[in-house]
Amino acid sequence: MPGSSSLPRALVTGAAGFIGSHVVRALQAQGRVEVVALDDLSGGFRRNLPADIDFVEASITDHGELARLFDRYRFRYVFHLAAYAAEGLSHFIRRFNYTNNVLGSINLINESVRHEIECFVFTSSIATYGAVEPPMREDQRPCPEDPYGVAKLAIELDLAAARHMFGLPYVIFRPHNVYGEFQNLGDPYRNVIGIFMNQIMQGRPMSIFGDGTQRRAFSYVGDIAPVLAECPWVPGARNEVFNIGADADCSVNELAHDVAVAMGRPDHPIEHLRARNEVSQAYSDHTKARRIFGDRPQTPLPEGLARMAEWAREAGVQRSKPFEGVEVTRNFPPSWRALLDSSPRSSKHSAGEAAA
Repeated sequence: MPGSSSLPRALVTGAAGFIGSHVVRALQAQGRVEVVALDDLSGGFRRNLPADIDFVEASITDHGELARLFDRYRFRYVFHLAAYAAEGLSHFIRRFNYTNNVLGSINLINESVRHEIECFVFTSSIATYGAVEPPMREDQRPCPEDPYGVAKLAIELDLAAARHMFGLPYVIFRPHNVYGEFQNLGDPYRNVIGIFMNQIMQGRPMSIFGDGTQRRAFSYVGDIAPVLAECPWVPGARNEVFNIGADADCSVNELAHDVAVAMGRPDHPIEHLRARNEVSQAYSDHTKARRIFGDRPQTPLPEGLARMAEWAREAGVQRSKPFEGVEVTRNFPPSWRALLDSSPRSSKHSAGEAAA
């Protein structure tokens, strides 16, 4: 059998990505399990992980490979963080979104049922709520407005069904606007703080869709990852859904100013782009999480931004290829269309590859 530890094994998917890499470190620090890290490296980086981690490069969409891994390692816990988390872009990559975020997750749930794992931890999103009145609460009816939120809600519902049919224990988290070290700064479609920092380092204006009055609460990853890592062993957590993240909200305009200050460029210019179709007010209530996990300190936004900015300056400017699998271009934001037009391959060819 792989490994020499007597500890039970835990699979972390999306482990080389942003939140996943922090959950891996939190699990190692807590010392309850032996971690196996899985990632297809489509959006993550091997350098984000500790050098000594047991790493497998594979996709959750490959159900045959997942079956072999579960048979080989006999996982007792699954921490599922693999996803392509781009809410706005998901309107235009529906097939890709559902293949990766739904079918890939179902592959994991199937194997978890088959191997009777002890707990399945799933990172959903407050995108499941849609345009409900904030602060969003777990007892409100979800009504997602983008395919990414639809996909996340579908897996929440499937986990509940798997619990009812097979007794599969789970914990679901709905984090929101998480930022911090190891975020992919080069991704032009998601993670606004990373985009701002990357634009500043390139000497480009920070780009904001619309007038910047949209309000969000931005959550430092160091506050989130330890809770995700310890939840299977916390009384009262299993088979529940929790909002998790920061309480204090701010406008995107205010965020841009704070990011510029953290990067040492307080007067850095802002460019307002044409508004896109998105929820204007998105922040959540965390009363339920506090009741189960305790009242934990939250990193103030300026402090978290300072930590991320220090890492970003060391990491330097990052560049990612434009998404090459765009399936629908109607109403595509003009700033993203410029990226698409600069791609060496057409969207028609790329969409075919995404479906392959």
